[in-house]
Formats: sequence, structure tokens, C-alpha cells
Amino acid sequence: MWVRIQQEPFDPGAESNAFFLTDGAAGATVTFTGLVRSTPDNPIDALILEHHPTMAKKQIERFANEAMEKFELVDIAVIHRFGEMKVGEVIVQVMAASPHRQAAFDGANYVMDWLKTDAPFWKQEVTSDGAKWVQHRKSDDQAREKWQTKTPPKQS
Repeated sequence: MWVRIQQEPFDPGAESNAFFLTDGAAGATVTFTGLVRSTPDNPIDALILEHHPTMAKKQIERFANEAMEKFELVDIAVIHRFGEMKVGEVIVQVMAASPHRQAAFDGANYVMDWLKTDAPFWKQEVTSDGAKWVQHRKSDDQAREKWQTKTPPKQS
């Protein structure tokens, strides 16, 4: 299990390929890669992510460790960027490895749902009118809350 928080861009394919080199216990890996997006109803030029370095790393490590235990993962890794990123650039990558596919999907999804709500990152969207802080979304809380009651099925 490892977590990296960095300002520099990274190659998601290379990171995934390196992660695939497990000890042979994994039967499945899942990779989620999040990108900066601009939509017609909310066009942006860039996204600025600020964070608290020590707290962010500790929180993400906590989420990753919880996922390892809850879903009996073989491994999990998280890369999260900060600073200014242009539309189309990678923000985050979560990779989960498990003996079974559903646990890998659930482990990656679990970490992403907690990242969206509880990791100490603050977002600003940069538009032609300037920068504005991104408000917290209730739908992110609802996505996270499902994990507080959901018990994963045991894999055989």
C-alpha cells in the first residue's frame, strides 16, 4: 500500500503497469483515473487544488488501509496531484488489486468516495471570469455514506 501526493504530472499507464507487478496473489486489478473536466454548462480553463500536505497524506493512507482491510485487497495505491491543472490533465489515480474483481472495484470506489468528501483538498475552478471555490456536493456525501452500512460479500 502506498500513497503519493505530488504537483508534477504522471503517466497513468506507466503507473498502472508498475502496479500490475504484484506477488501473484491478485486475480484482478482496477484502476480509476480522474481528469480535470470542463462541461458546456460549467466551462473552466483550469483547476487549482490546494491541500494540507501532512493531513492529506495521513487521511488518504487511512482510507487506503481501511479499503485493504474491508475488501481483503492484495494491494492499493493512490496518486493525487495538487497545484494548477489544465482541462484534460490527470488529477488522481487509485489502483486496487484483489484475488477477485468485485473487491478490487469496491476498494477503488471506496477510496474515491472518501477522497471526494474527507481528504483535505480545496478546489478552485479557473474561468474567464477568474477563480471561484468549488462548493461541497451533497451527492458526494451520499456516495460515501453507502460504505458506512455496506458489508462486502465474502469471495470464495
